[in-house]
Amino acid sequence: MTELSKIRNFSIVAHIDHGKSTLADRLIQSTGTVQDRDMKEQLLDAMDIERERGITIKANTVRIDYLADDGERYVLNLIDTPGHVDFAYEVSRSMRAVEGSLLVVDSTQGVEAQTLANVYQAIDADHEIVPVLNKIDLPASECDRVAEQIEDVIGIDASDAIRVSAKTGIGIKETLEAIVTRLPAPTGDRDAPLRAMLVDSWYDAYLGVIVLVRIMDGVLKKNDQIKMMQTGARYGVDRIGVFRPAMQVVEELGPGEIGFITASIKQVRDTKVGDTITHDRKGAETALPGFKPSVPVVFCGLFPVDSSEFEDLRDAIEKLALNDASFSYEMETSAALGFGFRCGFLGLLHLEVIRDRIEREYNIDLITTAPSVVYHLFMKDGEMLELHNPADMPDLSKVDHLEEPRIKATILVPDDYLGDVLKLCQDRRGIQMDLSYAGSRAMVVYDLPLNEVVFDFYDRLKSVTKGYASFDYQMIGYREDNLVKMSVLVNDEPVDALSTMVHRDRAEQRGRAMCEKLKDLIPRHMFKIPIQAAIGGKVIARETLSALRKDVTAKCYGGDATRKRKLLDKQKAGKKKMRQFGRVEIPQEAFISALKMDD
Repeated sequence: MTELSKIRNFSIVAHIDHGKSTLADRLIQSTGTVQDRDMKEQLLDAMDIERERGITIKANTVRIDYLADDGERYVLNLIDTPGHVDFAYEVSRSMRAVEGSLLVVDSTQGVEAQTLANVYQAIDADHEIVPVLNKIDLPASECDRVAEQIEDVIGIDASDAIRVSAKTGIGIKETLEAIVTRLPAPTGDRDAPLRAMLVDSWYDAYLGVIVLVRIMDGVLKKNDQIKMMQTGARYGVDRIGVFRPAMQVVEELGPGEIGFITASIKQVRDTKVGDTITHDRKGAETALPGFKPSVPVVFCGLFPVDSSEFEDLRDAIEKLALNDASFSYEMETSAALGFGFRCGFLGLLHLEVIRDRIEREYNIDLITTAPSVVYHLFMKDGEMLELHNPADMPDLSKVDHLEEPRIKATILVPDDYLGDVLKLCQDRRGIQMDLSYAGSRAMVVYDLPLNEVVFDFYDRLKSVTKGYASFDYQMIGYREDNLVKMSVLVNDEPVDALSTMVHRDRAEQRGRAMCEKLKDLIPRHMFKIPIQAAIGGKVIARETLSALRKDVTAKCYGGDATRKRKLLDKQKAGKKKMRQFGRVEIPQEAFISALKMDD
């Protein structure tokens, strides 16, 4: 048992690539938590995808023992959080479990969009914030300018910011001292009824569900009978432990401590993130304030390429949903693709990561349909429906109007590329809300339709600014706009996997681009294939894929022209009949390529 004044709980927040995971590695290594021989880069990032892409996806936790300069032993609980906008939900959960944050800023690049977003989450959670300037070993490092920028843009005092190089280990000792001296100790009452916050849960093949908890009041011991206050489920605790990063079993967890429990829980669904755990008897009366649930913003269909793998896909998706509270799914069927699932994600990177994990960890080849967002349909009879899939759009005569989700996007960009960024946002139907300067960089705030952002906005932004812009967004609500459903017909049959929602003014241009692409992607058949884009009953664009032909007049040498005519007419009639009964095979690559819009 550790006394409260000797515990410090903190998280590390920063923009992508500013060195959070490297700083965590150095803190773990310099305190001897992990032996040097077991040390590796990105120690806390356990998934292959995290290590390959060099990003953190799941927030990870570790307990460090530190002997401070004042001769006291402290227990530091560190949570390393993701920096990417799609995993902001992981960040907000981690913030609620700790009392302070290290704000890591790259001293060569300064404050970026995600730095702001994550700091505001820390400020919302009433954190004490210690600024850390990283990468001071690089020749381009400008500590004074960046410290000034932190004060101007974020508004926190950076005069005593710690200067660190997480790679070489400069300033790590000062960082540890600052954690002990500047961050507050947790509060809690050991004798009060148990209240533990459920921070995260995931599935382990050997132990069942592992639950990460932060004890607020009371003590949790082995064999205690516990109750989840939201779901009312009751369990007996099998084991209690802490992460150093490997699991280490302990006898009990007291107030202010962060650790894990296992309790023969079969389904992660039974452990709602943000729930309060208390004792079954003499439990707490009131629950802790939970987290607001995550709301998926991007939806897309996942279908197996080989329809016999549907059951395997169901199994894979259920297991992934166990590990990821922000991922939702339901079954759906499609005429072109068979059985599959309609899944909800927090953003496109989240979608890519889940798709990669299914393909790798479960060996299933997937077809992903066009990502779409949730629209609000207001019917003429006053009813409001949510539209997840453009293929389900009801008859337009019954719809009064349609609203689409809007986001507030904050983009930080060097002055030289400002014009390109403004043009990109204007092209995507954006409304400029604010434009201000932080040093030589412009901070642009735009109100954009989410529909235009989910496809390839981020890629376009990176390419027009040569990778120098940073981007962050938050949902701000719904607004009415003139949107229509564009369907694609191949050989007069609608292909539901290719229907999308577009703005009426852009429909023709989008439809034409789609038809031209499909003409190159669909292989030629024995009959002529029309490819059309239509809104309702009106065709707005068309391309025709010509037929493969056999030379039927080869056997005619000279003679009357009517003989040739007769053979060609016979062939024409045959092609007509073939087109009536023929089926067009659309290859898998065509779906994905057709949806990528290159302006």
